[in-house]
Amino acid sequence: MSEEVKTEQVVAENTDTPKDVSKKEAPAGADTQSSSRGSRGRGGARRSFGGKKPFRKGSRFRSERPKPEFEQKIINISRVTRVVKGGRRLSFRVDMVIGDKKGRIGLGSGKATDTSLAIQKAFNMARKNLIQVKRTKTNSIPYAVHAKVTASRIEMMPNKERGLVAGSTLRTVLELAGITDVSARVHSRSKNKLNNAKAAIEALREFSVPMKPLEAPKEEKKGRFNKGKDRRGSRRPFKAN
Repeated sequence: MSEEVKTEQVVAENTDTPKDVSKKEAPAGADTQSSSRGSRGRGGARRSFGGKKPFRKGSRFRSERPKPEFEQKIINISRVTRVVKGGRRLSFRVDMVIGDKKGRIGLGSGKATDTSLAIQKAFNMARKNLIQVKRTKTNSIPYAVHAKVTASRIEMMPNKERGLVAGSTLRTVLELAGITDVSARVHSRSKNKLNNAKAAIEALREFSVPMKPLEAPKEEKKGRFNKGKDRRGSRRPFKAN
């Protein structure tokens, strides 16, 4: 063999890159996951489910939550302290506005030692004080109106295709009532949100119409364990023949 042929073979062996080696087929039975874990260093390759999403336990039995009848928004939460003979008693007051954005609007406030209980009381009170507002075809009010509650004085007037121009509590009340194309303004210096909301409700009461009675909340069905009990939960007295 000549020296030129030997030098060509040496050059060919040195130019063999590791990429060519990686392209070679792996022997049968080799563990491909172990090699990928070693190369990545952080966990192994993800499992494939044949193009299908993995089954989650309980996903078939989930039911969509029903949409609530009224949308609610808390306008103020305040902490109230009452001084008694034994010390101080702490409670919370919640002021809430509810509406369905179809003309019905209500305002309520509730007090309790717990915020969740106060919110529930405020919602129940607002539900009792609902009014139905008559709107125009453009979801506006027919004419300008003024209202005054204690130190709060407000004014509402319709505007043509300018949208809802209001701020603070007035915007919350008008949005939940579904009223647009209205300009509202607070003329007093009062910053009491509850009084401003009361003034807004009083102004909208000018356009109120009779409303259908609300459906009463459904009562829980009696089971086999409480057939002999009355509403208070105590057993009925035994009557002798």
